[in-house]
Amino acid sequence: MKAQGINVQIIWKGPLREDDREQQVQVVENFIGQRVHGIVLAPLDRRGLVAPVETAVRGRIPVVVVDSAIESKAPVSYVATDNRQGGRIAARELGKLLGGKGNVIMLRLMVGSASTEEREEGFLEVMKSEFPGIKLLSTDQHAGSTRDTAKRAAENLLNRFGRQTQGIFACNESSAVGMLLALRDAGLAGKVKYVAFDSGEALNAGLKAGHIDGMVVQNPMKMGYLGVKTIVAALRGEKVPAVIDTGVGYVTKANFDSPELADIVRPPLDKYLK
Repeated sequence: MKAQGINVQIIWKGPLREDDREQQVQVVENFIGQRVHGIVLAPLDRRGLVAPVETAVRGRIPVVVVDSAIESKAPVSYVATDNRQGGRIAARELGKLLGGKGNVIMLRLMVGSASTEEREEGFLEVMKSEFPGIKLLSTDQHAGSTRDTAKRAAENLLNRFGRQTQGIFACNESSAVGMLLALRDAGLAGKVKYVAFDSGEALNAGLKAGHIDGMVVQNPMKMGYLGVKTIVAALRGEKVPAVIDTGVGYVTKANFDSPELADIVRPPLDKYLK
C-alpha cells in the first residue's frame, strides 16, 4: 500500500483461543463501535459471525472475509483457498497412494468452521465417487481447536481403528500435527499412508521424515495481503471481485524444495515481521 502512496493503518486483534466464537464476535463489535473504515475478517464460525458482519455493513463499514466463509452475502469479497478442491486433491492423492484399496479415517476440525468443512466434504465426495475399493472407517470425529485436543482425538481413533487403517486424512494444521504425534506414539508413523492439509514446521519435518506422504497447501500470507488490498480498493470505490481464489497445491518430499513452493512451505516471515 505504501508503495502506491496509500497510507493504511492496520489494527490487528483476535480471540485468544481459535474456538472462542463469542470473543471473536466481541472483537468485531468493538471495531464497529470504534468506527473503523473497513474490516478484514477470518471467521471462526460460518453462522456465528453473520450478525456482526451484517451489522458492520449496515453501518457502512465494508467487510472482506478471508480463509473461511460465512453464510451471508454482506461481505464485499471472499478471499480464500478453494477448500473443497483442496479436499478433492487430498482424496485423489491418498487414493493413489493406496492403489484404490484399503481402509481410511478422516479427522475433522470442529463444527461450524466453513473452510475445513468444505475440505472434509470435498474429500468425502471424491473418496465415495472415485474409489469404491476404499472403505471409510471413521469420518465423524472432530479434533478440536488445538494440537493437544487433536492428539487426544487421534489417539482415540488409532486405539479403535489403528490396526485396520491403511490411510489417513487430517484437514488442517493443528489436527494434522495432533495426528502425526499420535501416529508416532502408536508406532504407526510411516507405516500408514498419511495426507495432511496445511504446512508448518512440525508438518514439514514429518514430511521429510517420511511420516507424512503429502500435504495440501494453501497460501495464508497471500490471503492476508489480498484481504487488505481488497478492502482498501473497496474503500476507494473500486469494483472488487466477489470471490478471489488464492490457489491450492500439493507438496511431497520430492517437490518440497521447488522454487514455486518455497514461499508457501517456508514463508519468509522475517521479510515482513520487522
